[in-house]
Amino acid sequence: MKVGSFGLASFCAAAVVLALAFGPADAQTRRVVKIGVLTDMSSVAVDEMGPGSVLAAQMAAEDFGGSVAGMKIEIVAGDHQQKPDVGASIARRWFDQENVDAIVDVPNSSIGLAVNQIARAANKVFMPSSSQTLELTGAQCSPNTVRWTTDVWVTSRTLPTALMKDGANKTWFILHTDNAYGRNLTQNAIAAVGQLGGKVVGSVPHPVGTADFSSFVVQARASKADVIGLATYSTDLTAFLKQAGEFGLMKSGGPKMAGFVLAVTNIRSAGLEITQGLYTATPFYWDINNDTRAFAKRFNPRHPRKITINEFTAGVYGSVLHYLKAVQAVGSQADGRAVVAKMKDIPVDDPLSGKGRVRVDGSVLHNIYLMQVKTPAESKGEWDYLKLIATLPGEQAFGPLDKACFLVK
Repeated sequence: MKVGSFGLASFCAAAVVLALAFGPADAQTRRVVKIGVLTDMSSVAVDEMGPGSVLAAQMAAEDFGGSVAGMKIEIVAGDHQQKPDVGASIARRWFDQENVDAIVDVPNSSIGLAVNQIARAANKVFMPSSSQTLELTGAQCSPNTVRWTTDVWVTSRTLPTALMKDGANKTWFILHTDNAYGRNLTQNAIAAVGQLGGKVVGSVPHPVGTADFSSFVVQARASKADVIGLATYSTDLTAFLKQAGEFGLMKSGGPKMAGFVLAVTNIRSAGLEITQGLYTATPFYWDINNDTRAFAKRFNPRHPRKITINEFTAGVYGSVLHYLKAVQAVGSQADGRAVVAKMKDIPVDDPLSGKGRVRVDGSVLHNIYLMQVKTPAESKGEWDYLKLIATLPGEQAFGPLDKACFLVK
């Protein structure tokens, strides 16, 4: 698969063709390692993941040399449409009929949990970079799963810890997506705020794909909370930020705004005038160091929408690269559990994730960055939106091992 600078429609069409092009007969005639990017090509996360995730996987394959252990590397793509039944169906077809060896990305925790079970039963590899539920490394942990980027422990704890330092910002109001991710994150954020001596004075769920957030903005303002925590993402987050700006909720002197998952595309869409000062915690930003800046220069022109590399697409790149290193070390992709065990043995080291390790429960431990959105005057150009406030080493940022995970025992 060659990812060039063509339109999104062409890109999606090519991805679908690629996903269907290789059937069971392919495995009999070619030696192939096949990696499936199960992502959102048509719904709320298409800008943050979607074609960018497919491109990141392809670039990892290219950077590895295009082959591993004498086998050609192929990337296939599928659109789960934010529907668990669709995502599960694609995963089963890929594993059972199309000889896919590993699935990556999966921007939806409910779909991630389904794929997690399917991959374990098939002894394949699952490497989500955008399914953040703690269940994946807790009660439903798997010897076949490695989770990249971050989880709801990190996102729910980092921001309250930073913003409530020295007894400030004690009251919070949380808007969250009404799905497994949003509920899980909110539950953990309520616990974190409480443990730090504060209180969540209210929370409200919203359906995925909400267009009118006016009632939610009114509720957030009426709460009079010190901090509005946004446990939502993608186009929903952008819509809320725009409408909050229209209602004056984002004005200087108002409540602090904390985006538990804030992508640079949200900032570009809503604008710096509205989002300036907003806090977030992220495992990646393109302007962190020379390596990330160099990669962005390679990645951005190839994205169909010219969108920069972000934490989720960076996670796809890192997961695919580390998987290929493990396959090379094992000498085969056939035994998914053996490959994941090797992924835990060898250190994580790539230009985007930096140095880290895969913990026994499948969590990848690496730096987490506390960032703040720049003012318009501070920004020097496109995508120059965030400034670094603090760096948290992975061993501090990620939560303790969950004893509900049988791998811990």
